[in-house]
Amino acid sequence: MITWTEFEQHQPFLADAGRTQIYQFGIGLAFVATVRPDGGPRVHPVCPVISVAGLHLLIKAGPKQEDLRRDGRYALHSETCPPPRHDDGFAITGRAREVTDAETTGLVRRQVLAERDGKVWPGFDEEVIFELGVERCLLTLTQADGRFPAGPTIWKAAP
Repeated sequence: MITWTEFEQHQPFLADAGRTQIYQFGIGLAFVATVRPDGGPRVHPVCPVISVAGLHLLIKAGPKQEDLRRDGRYALHSETCPPPRHDDGFAITGRAREVTDAETTGLVRRQVLAERDGKVWPGFDEEVIFELGVERCLLTLTQADGRFPAGPTIWKAAP
């Protein structure tokens, strides 16, 4: 598993395609799946943040945060809207880890502020930041785009 920053260095075109999918509306939008205590999946809408610090989620206290602290496995999925390319998508799987160092948390929070013109939601400063490690990626395109063919493009980090 590698960081998003390492992924961008090793797979710049795939990382750019993923960023385009995640940020298609100007801010990061996706769904994250976490693992419940009973082993079942739990799915949540999230706003991923891609910055020079990597790929992160800000998570308020609750089941999603508890899942990631207990079992860091996750799957993140962003899908294109509206038609005709509504079946295009980008998915990442890996492990999340809580971030507590001031430098990284500051970078991530400043990125959120920049993306939202300084406007944030109540509780923003209390949300916990998780870095999403990248183990596998899947880019699915309904039409070839020059760099990638129509259909699935699968990438996996070296063991």
